[in-house]
Amino acid sequence: MSFLEELPKPFFVLAPMDDVTDTVFRQIVADCAKPDLFFTEFVNVDGLQSAGREHLLHKLRLSDKEKPVIAQLWGLKPENFYKTTKELIEMGYSGVDLNMGCPVKAVIKNGACAALINKRELAGEIIDATKEAAHSTSSGQPGEHFPVSVKTRVGFTTVDMSWIEFLLSKKILNMLSIHGRTAKQLSAVPADWDLIGQARELRDSLSPSTLIIGNGDVISRQQAEEIAEKHQLDGVMIGRGVFHDPFIFSEKSPWAGWTKQQKLELFARHIQLYIDTYKDNERRFEALRKFCKVYINGFDGASELRAKFMETKTPQDALTVLREDSQKFF
Repeated sequence: MSFLEELPKPFFVLAPMDDVTDTVFRQIVADCAKPDLFFTEFVNVDGLQSAGREHLLHKLRLSDKEKPVIAQLWGLKPENFYKTTKELIEMGYSGVDLNMGCPVKAVIKNGACAALINKRELAGEIIDATKEAAHSTSSGQPGEHFPVSVKTRVGFTTVDMSWIEFLLSKKILNMLSIHGRTAKQLSAVPADWDLIGQARELRDSLSPSTLIIGNGDVISRQQAEEIAEKHQLDGVMIGRGVFHDPFIFSEKSPWAGWTKQQKLELFARHIQLYIDTYKDNERRFEALRKFCKVYINGFDGASELRAKFMETKTPQDALTVLREDSQKFF
């Protein structure tokens, strides 16, 4: 039995977002209102198993505060998924997820992520290699169960439920997370939750033990609960909604009543943890700028402060801007 089967139903998940859901932000969210399950940023297995490995390892930092946490991987070589999964087990991760849904053009052009919807033989080989690694120890003998899941979309250029059927036919999957858009649609249209409901119905007949998680446009826990009940889902994944409310996973969020001072203090704590976690510029400062819209929002002068923050070049400079604006030394 995997830990996934012990989660409440429905359970709520922080979605994997590149340059967003690193160990620092996961810890901040855990302190605000912890979801039932965290995902990492997506990490390239081919890069991890190459000379450029050291430039990617920071993406796999984790702390006990964030557990359970699943590492999301992407790439093209099944053998590298195998090797990386072995490493994740040793690092203390709770499971592994395969990114077969990212619609970024550069990634698709390379044949990875959502492009695997049209390369099903390779997709199957990646799943099989990952599962083999998850179910054996370094000696090759059967080991402790390590969940394997896939996150994907409902098609490439058009809706294609045969893709979902293909993934569910790989009964070795413990969980399938489905974003209710095609890769071509990006985020240009509303997520189609009826299609996710159809995927759950396919699960019921093809692979009853596979958990189905829905994803797309969720902006509150209440909405997530209603969607899960309507479509009989095992869980709901929330991504960009956390930018509007870092307490989004709580049953009653206090965020709307927070003052400017409270928001800036939390941002300062975020930045200080970033400084303490990443040494020698191992992570780009630009990634930290993405959080402006989370904290510097909803109060008078927010747009001017955001503009000033965006001009900073280092985390230390960013802290100085917040301190000067609030006239308080955090």
